[in-house]
Amino acid sequence: MKNNALKGIGINIVILGVVSFLNDVSSEMILPILPMFITALGGGGIIIGLTSGAMESVSSILKVLCGYWSDRSGRRKVFVLSGYLTSAFFKLLLSVSTVWQQVFIFSGLERVGKGLRTSPRDAIIADSMPKERGKGFGIHRAFDSAGAILGSIVAFFLIWYSGLQFKMIILIAALLAFFSVIPLWFVREPQEEKRNISLRLSLKSLPAPLKLYLNIAGLFTFANFSYMFFLLKARGSFSDEWSTSGPILLYVLFNVFYTLFAIPFGMLSDKIGRRRSLIIGYLLFALTSIGFATFSSIGAFIFLFPLYGIANAAVDGNQRAFASDLAPKELRATVLGTFHTTIGLLAIVTGFLAGIIWEKISPEGTFLYASLLALLSSLIFVATGRYFKGCEASR
Repeated sequence: MKNNALKGIGINIVILGVVSFLNDVSSEMILPILPMFITALGGGGIIIGLTSGAMESVSSILKVLCGYWSDRSGRRKVFVLSGYLTSAFFKLLLSVSTVWQQVFIFSGLERVGKGLRTSPRDAIIADSMPKERGKGFGIHRAFDSAGAILGSIVAFFLIWYSGLQFKMIILIAALLAFFSVIPLWFVREPQEEKRNISLRLSLKSLPAPLKLYLNIAGLFTFANFSYMFFLLKARGSFSDEWSTSGPILLYVLFNVFYTLFAIPFGMLSDKIGRRRSLIIGYLLFALTSIGFATFSSIGAFIFLFPLYGIANAAVDGNQRAFASDLAPKELRATVLGTFHTTIGLLAIVTGFLAGIIWEKISPEGTFLYASLLALLSSLIFVATGRYFKGCEASR
């Protein structure tokens, strides 16, 4: 089984995976402590929702523009490199924040780097394993998530054993981010010719199944609000001594199961189709949200955070792979950018709505809202299956 999972992996997949691993060690030293950093600086549920939404939305326009520029110029690597360096720079500024407004600005601008690199990097991945894209994206997400595991474990030890303050942990993470770009030197960029394409015309001519898929994925985005709310819900179950480190350990648990299931779900989607795999993922997410709405004990969270990780493993890489499947080859980075832009622009609205429900109604209401929308997204996918016939096989 192990040999089958590793067979045929391209060198670009490995290198980009290593870069993502190192960068995610850096990022995930920050992410599990970020909601607590915000609350320590005076921010509440709405601020956390807006911050998490801005972290996705601020890079959204860049994702589609950089995808388009990458397709037009025939270059990928330069966008990937500049993206990782930009993120490292703003992580450095985040480490000196003294008020939540600075956290809001710098954490959002850090995601500009993600906007620069994501679509061109995903296009390299798609072109590097054209016959097994689900497996390729799953492998990349597994590297990424493995870095998340190590990063959050490092954050836990720095808090629990070293007693470092949030700012010092973020500074260490920023320095590591600069080192993560070194392996990019060895990426083999495919030779592409410049293309005289129009962004407006390219988006207008997207295939109908792709447009339908973007709408379904967009609806699910309204359910898939930030991990920060999951950590905040769990934090209330811990004593004061464990109120910071306890949620981080649950976040580690989430990432462990995400990593374990990322490749299997990618391979499963290559066999049964992306749409069916995504339906499974949406339903798992709905079940997870119902669990968070219903239970509030540490024992329940020890079960729910792994389920949350499995749901994300089923959705994250396969959503990208399905967008790639539905895209014309000459517009693949543009389409991937459009996909990320659709998701990202909705994220800030999603975060704001989740924050409003959290503060004005209840945390339980936030998760019930998410479960209903996730269930609706899966039902629409089931009902519209005929529109995707012939589109789910790898190109």
